[in-house]
Amino acid sequence: MDNKKRCQWVEGKEEIYLNYHDNEWGKAVFDDKILFEMLILECFQAGLSWITILKKRESFRKAYDNFDIEKIINYDEDKVEELMNNELIIRNKLKIEASINNAKIFKEIQKEFGSFSNYIWGFTDNKIIKNTEENYQTKSYTSDIITKDLKKRGMKFVGSVTIYSYLEAIGIIDNHTTECYLY
Repeated sequence: MDNKKRCQWVEGKEEIYLNYHDNEWGKAVFDDKILFEMLILECFQAGLSWITILKKRESFRKAYDNFDIEKIINYDEDKVEELMNNELIIRNKLKIEASINNAKIFKEIQKEFGSFSNYIWGFTDNKIIKNTEENYQTKSYTSDIITKDLKKRGMKFVGSVTIYSYLEAIGIIDNHTTECYLY
């Protein structure tokens, strides 16, 4: 274990959490494939801990055809049943059905904006929101606005707390604490 000072939420946690914090969380993402994967994973995380999702991430990748949106938008009842029987992922039928629904809407957003990246980063004029407060939030004005728009488009499991977490994960919101070496 190194002696780097990290955000308090990851201090003393498992290696998988440290790797996520050090190499992904808060880093700006513009690649639609990664943006899609993270959105699906964040929606599955609703009501659960992120470590649960991280530990199942590779299983999700296998079960969800490496998050190939073209395949996911065509999932049928047989595929839903297959996913429901997969003990290596979160087996919540509503979340599974939402993931397929959200894939279709993600695709519509790509068509409308040229990419999902253009859409999601457009809410901040392509700027990273660097939180400088010590009382870090779980939702914000930005996550509220995005949530409202995604729900209007028909997405499910996209509450403001989930979207705020998503925005942190993809680097639109940089919430590394001031004492963290990544600040």
